[in-house]
Amino acid sequence: MTTTAFEIHGQCDERFSALREAFADNFASGTEVGAAVTVTVDGRPVVDLWGGHMDRARTRPWLRDTIVTVYSTTKGMTALCAHRLVEQGLLDLDAPVARYWPEFAQAGKQDVPVHMLLSHRVGLPGVSDPLPADAIYEWETMTAALAAQEPLWEPGTGQSYHALTFGWLVGEVVRRVSGKSLGTFFHDEVAEPLGLDFHIGTGPEHDHRIAEMIAAALPTDPDEQARQREELRRLMDPKVARASGNIPMRPNAHNSEQWKRAEIPAANGHGDARSLARVYGALARGGELDGVHVLGREQIARATVEQRASGPSAAEPPLLRFGLGFMLSGPEGLMGPNTRSFGHMGWGGSVGFADPDANIGFGYVMNQMQGGVTLGTTGARLISAVYASL
Repeated sequence: MTTTAFEIHGQCDERFSALREAFADNFASGTEVGAAVTVTVDGRPVVDLWGGHMDRARTRPWLRDTIVTVYSTTKGMTALCAHRLVEQGLLDLDAPVARYWPEFAQAGKQDVPVHMLLSHRVGLPGVSDPLPADAIYEWETMTAALAAQEPLWEPGTGQSYHALTFGWLVGEVVRRVSGKSLGTFFHDEVAEPLGLDFHIGTGPEHDHRIAEMIAAALPTDPDEQARQREELRRLMDPKVARASGNIPMRPNAHNSEQWKRAEIPAANGHGDARSLARVYGALARGGELDGVHVLGREQIARATVEQRASGPSAAEPPLLRFGLGFMLSGPEGLMGPNTRSFGHMGWGGSVGFADPDANIGFGYVMNQMQGGVTLGTTGARLISAVYASL
C-alpha cells in the first residue's frame, strides 16, 4: 500500500477501501494524532493500518510496533482471564467471592457471588474514605480497601460502572485462584500462546515504543457539554461518583512510569490494534485460532448473556449493556449493527470487539483522547466503514 500525506502505513484489502479512507479522514480532520486499526475476518487480518505520531509534538512517528494505553478496553482482557479459570474448573461464578478471597467476607459481603464482580452489580465502584495519592499503584492497598468496604447498595439490586475497581476485584480473585498476578496470568494464558503484543503492567524495555497519551480538550459547544454530562449521569450517580473520586489518579498519570509498571487491570493495559483484533477475532469464530484455544463456545455464550440489576435502581435503561465482564452491543450500534457483538471500549476512544455473526474481530487504538465516556467519533467512523464494506 502506498503512503498517504498523513503517513498511513500497512495493508488493507480493497474490499475495505472505505475503512482506509475513513482512517485517513480522521487524520485530515485534525481529530487524530497517532492511531492504528485492525480488522480480522475468520481470524485473518484484512485491514492492518497505522499512522500519525506517538507524541503531542509530532516528532516521533507511530510505528508498526507502537503500543499505547487503552484504558477500559483492558477490562475485556481481564474478564477473559476469569472465564478461562471457569472453563478450567478452577473458578465457580456462582460461588461466594469469599471462598477464594476470605477477607472479602467483611462488611456483610460473605455471600456475594463472583459473577457480580464481573457485571458491575456488586456495589463497590469506589470507597467511602479517601485513599493516598499513589494507592492505585499498590495492589494490596487497593484489594484490602475493597475487601473492607461496605457495598454502596445491596449487591445485585443496582448496577453502576466500576471504572477502576473492576480490575482489582476480578484480578484478586484470579490471583487467589491461580497464584499469579492478573498481568502474569494474562501473559501466560492468553498473550503468549496467541502471539499478542498486549501487556497489563509493562517493563522498561517497552518504554521506547509506548505512545504518549494526549488528554481531550474540554468541549466549548453547549450541546456537546450537555451530552457529556448526560453520559456521566447515566453511567454514575452522585454517590458512586463520590466513592470513585476517593480513589485518586494524578493528572497525566497515564504517561507516568508508575502507571506503566503497575498492574491496574481495569485501565492500564498497553497494546496495539492488531492484538485486540486477533483475540476478539478468535472469540468471534468460536474461541480457537491457529491451534490456540482461547475460550470455548459454551463459556463465550455464558460470558455474553446480559446481566441486569434486580432492584429499583435498574428502572432507567442503562447507558451501556454488560455481560459478565464484556460490554454488549446495543441499540446505539456502538460495536456495529449485529446484536451479538461483544467487547469493551476504553476512555478516550479505543475499542476491541468480536462480532460472531459477521465473524469479525476489530481493534482500534489511539493517543488523542476524545471527550465523553462512550465510543468517540473517530472509532465510530471506522466501525461504520467496516460494515459498509461487507
